[in-house]
Amino acid sequence: MRPAVSRARSKKNLNWSVERRYEFIEFRLYWQGRINRGDLMQAFGISQQQASKDLTAYIDGRKSNLVYDRQLRTYVRGKNFKPRYLTPDATEYFAQLQAVEKGLVSEEQSWISQFPGYGATPTPARGVAADTLRDVLECIRDHQAFEVQYQSLSRPEPTWRWFEPHSLAHDGFRWHARAFCQKDNIFKDFLLSRVIEVGERRDASASIEDDADWNTEITLEIAPHPALSDMQRHVIALDYGMEDGLAKIKVRKALLYYTLKRLGLDTDPNVRKPQDQQITLLNRNEVVGD
Repeated sequence: MRPAVSRARSKKNLNWSVERRYEFIEFRLYWQGRINRGDLMQAFGISQQQASKDLTAYIDGRKSNLVYDRQLRTYVRGKNFKPRYLTPDATEYFAQLQAVEKGLVSEEQSWISQFPGYGATPTPARGVAADTLRDVLECIRDHQAFEVQYQSLSRPEPTWRWFEPHSLAHDGFRWHARAFCQKDNIFKDFLLSRVIEVGERRDASASIEDDADWNTEITLEIAPHPALSDMQRHVIALDYGMEDGLAKIKVRKALLYYTLKRLGLDTDPNVRKPQDQQITLLNRNEVVGD
C-alpha cells in the first residue's frame, strides 16, 4: 500500500519506484527515527541486495540524514535530518492510523511499523449495498438517470423516483449521491443507505454544470469564541490551525448544512456556553443570512 503522504519532488530524474522507496526511508526516519534493510524488504518485497543498494544510494546524496548505530545495528535519524522526498504532515500520519483502526488496511500494509496506543470513537456502520454504489457510479460515468425506490423520512413508506446522480458526497458520517430529482425538479442529496431497490435507466436531462449549489463555493470565517480567556482562545486557534486568530474554510454550498452541523455552528451561538461552543462564525450573516 502506498500511504497518502505528500512528496517533495527530487531534482534528479529518478525512477518512480526508487523515489517511492526513498520517500519510505524518510518516512521511517522522520516518524520512527530508524530504518534498516529489512524494513525496505518487507514493505516493497525487494531483495536484500536491492535494499542495500537503495540505502547506499540514498546515503550518498544525504549523508547527514542518517547514521549507522552499531549497537542497535540499524540506521538512525541524523541530527541535521532534512527530508527531500517527503513533506512531513501530521494529518497524513493520523490518516494512516485511522485506516488501520477502521480495518481498511492491515498494520503490515501501513508504512508505520511502531504503532502508538491509539483508538477512535466508533462510527455506526452505514449499510450501503455494493450493487447500489456500482449502479450510482455507472450512472455518473454514463450520464444516466435511474429509477430507485427510496425511503425518505418525510414519508412513512418508500416511493419510486428518478434520480440523475453526478457526484458522491460525504457529510462526515454518511455517504450521499448528489443528484437531480426529476420528481421534485431540483438538485438534492440522497443517502445511498436508503436506496431500497434500483429499477430502470434512461438518459439524464441535467448535468453537473446545472447544479448551482454544487458549483458555488462559500468561505466560512471562524475564530475562537470571544468570551474565552486569552489562553483559551490561543489553544482553540491551534486546534483549528488558525492564523492570527482566524481560519477560512471553503465548502461547497450544497454541503454547507453538514459542515455547519459538524462544527457546531448550526445553532444560535448564544445558546451554549463558550467552553462548549469554542468557535464562532464571523461572517454568519453572509453565510447563513440571519
